[in-house]
Amino acid sequence: MRYQKPSTSIQEQIAIMRNRGLIISDADYAEQYLKFIGYFRLAGYALPLQINYNEDGSHSFLPGARFEDIVDLYAFDRKLRLLVIDALERIEVAVRATISQVMAEQNGPHWYLGKQLFVPTFDYAAFLDRLKKDIGHDHSRKPARQTFIQHYYDKYSEPELPPSWMVFEVLSVGTVSKIFKNISREYQKPIARTYDLDAGIFASWLHSLSYLRNLAAHHQRLWNRRYTIKPAITKKVPIDLYQQDRFYAQAVMIQVLLKKISPGSGWSTRLLDLFNEYPSIEIQRMGFPENWIARDIWQ
Repeated sequence: MRYQKPSTSIQEQIAIMRNRGLIISDADYAEQYLKFIGYFRLAGYALPLQINYNEDGSHSFLPGARFEDIVDLYAFDRKLRLLVIDALERIEVAVRATISQVMAEQNGPHWYLGKQLFVPTFDYAAFLDRLKKDIGHDHSRKPARQTFIQHYYDKYSEPELPPSWMVFEVLSVGTVSKIFKNISREYQKPIARTYDLDAGIFASWLHSLSYLRNLAAHHQRLWNRRYTIKPAITKKVPIDLYQQDRFYAQAVMIQVLLKKISPGSGWSTRLLDLFNEYPSIEIQRMGFPENWIARDIWQ
C-alpha cells in the first residue's frame, strides 16, 4: 500500500481539529504550539480526548474537549520526563560507582579486562569493542576523549585501557546494565546487596531503567504508556509492582533505589507536587492506585 496522505498547513490542521469537535478558542495560541511542537506529537496527547479512540477512526473529540487540554497533557508529560531524568541521573551515577568499587576491590583497577570474570555466554569481544569506542580509545577518536581519559593515555602505556573508575564515568547506563547482567553471580550478589535487592531483581531493574532513560532522553511520552520492558517483582514491594507495564511500576523502582541512594532527595514529594499542579490529569491511566502516596514505600 502506498502512503498517499498529503501534507497540511498549520491552518489546515486547526481546521481539521475543529471539524472533529475540538474547541479552539484562540487560533494564534494553537498555531504557536503546532508550529513549535508539531501536529503529530500533540496528536498522541489528543487520543484520550477522542471518542473510542482505539476503535473509531473518525478521531471525533469528546464534548467540551479543548486544545488547552491537549497542551496541559503535553506540559505535564514534559515535566514528568524532567523529574524522571533527575532521578535516573542519581541512580546511574550510584550504580556506576558501586559496580566499579566492588569489582575493583576484589579484582583490581582493570578488572573489566578479565574475560574470566564474566559468564561464558557473554559476547566479551563485542563488549570490549563497544567500551573502546565509548571512551575514545582509537587514536582517530582522540578529540572525543574526556580530559581524564586523555590524561591516562598521556601518562600510561600499560594496561592499554584506563582503570574502571575512569571508564565507568563514560559508559552509558545501557552498557553498565549489560556489564552487571553478565558478570559472574558471585560478584553480582554483593553489588545488588548494596541496594537490598536480589541480583536477579537488580539486573531486571537496571534493564528497565535503561529503557526508561532512553525514552525520557529521546522525549518520548511517559504518560499513559505501556512499557514493553518491565521490572521483575520483588518481595520487597510486591503489591506496588502489580501492573509492571505502567509508569507506576517505573516510579516504584525509582523510589526504592532513591531511598537507599539519596534519602533526602524529596523525589516523591516533587512527584506529588506535579500531580497537584495538574489535577485534571488522570494518574490512574499510569497505574497509580488510589491514595498511592499513603503507601509505606512513599513514606
